[in-house]
Amino acid sequence: MNISRRQLLAMSGAATTLAAATTLRAAEKAIVASGLKEAYKDDFLIGAALSASIIKKQDPALVALINKEFNSITPENCMKWGEVRNADGSWKWQDADAFVDFGSKHKLHMVGHTLGWHSQIPDSVFKNKDGNYISKTELEKKQKDHITTIVERYKGKLAAWDVVNEAVGDDNKMRDSHWYKIMGDDFLANAFNLAHEVDPNAHLMYNDYNNERPAKREATIAMIKRLQKRGVPIHGLGMQAHIALETNLQDFEDSIIAYAALGLKIHLTELDIDVLPTVWNLPVAEISTRFDYTPARDPYTKGLPKEIEEKQAKVYEALFKILLKHRDKVERVTFWAVSDDASWLNNFPINGRTNYPMLFDRKHAPKSAYFRLLDLKK
Repeated sequence: MNISRRQLLAMSGAATTLAAATTLRAAEKAIVASGLKEAYKDDFLIGAALSASIIKKQDPALVALINKEFNSITPENCMKWGEVRNADGSWKWQDADAFVDFGSKHKLHMVGHTLGWHSQIPDSVFKNKDGNYISKTELEKKQKDHITTIVERYKGKLAAWDVVNEAVGDDNKMRDSHWYKIMGDDFLANAFNLAHEVDPNAHLMYNDYNNERPAKREATIAMIKRLQKRGVPIHGLGMQAHIALETNLQDFEDSIIAYAALGLKIHLTELDIDVLPTVWNLPVAEISTRFDYTPARDPYTKGLPKEIEEKQAKVYEALFKILLKHRDKVERVTFWAVSDDASWLNNFPINGRTNYPMLFDRKHAPKSAYFRLLDLKK
């Protein structure tokens, strides 16, 4: 039945007879039945980030929701260095293996996240017992061992990797990370080359936040061009897309065009739309950033007001209109959680807030934004 959510709402007001009410319920079921992955199957993959706890619990209703709505998954944390390695450098595969087993069982496209990042990695990787930096040769050896081991383990199972994460800083220069201080651009070049050597069929991406903003976009393009000039195998560009209600979406369209011109497939890798008051001048995703809790910064503890939910829905709709316009350039759109209760934004950048950034609420019911995205495909 070709009927929009808005039409359903109008019908709801007019449903004064049993027949009208029955039609309303049937139409509602028809819209929701197909799910996002089916609606967008000819456009791009629809993904979600999954935590280790979701994989462990295997809640039947949530698993059913994941299978209905998404055809791609990304591990939220379990493949990051600090999660998959013990303090002594040995490996702890349990959560990462469980993620891959889940994706394989349900025949989902899987993205590995992430092979090289400045965060969630111990200083002991970069420094000796005296607190001084190890040599470039020593760090290259550690990098090679890490990447070849994990990529080989999941070769043929993971379709893609976020190879390097957030190498450009908020000052629009190369991030002054331990990796970069010791290795320079070789940190990135080696990471991509190693991953490609181990798994030539894997789609390899550079991933970052705020890289849709003009200045950071230009810095990222300059970095990518330097690496491409060296023959580094970069296949995709990930825009994390941690969006606020006031985000300038024109920046996303301009960036899709600019990055695609480099021969890269575009991925929105960590999409969410924050509805809470902004506590900084620019929305960023540097994970070490923290602010103090105040009630004024957590205004919706008893529920999201309808007018804010509607505003969020309009932003999601506007963004997806851009993505559909450039569907030939866009490979995947991944939401950074399935539902509001699982979002990292409940605790970032302030611990203990109640946020509502996803398409599904805390009871895993679809919100207004979900129906807006389905309506675009009617």
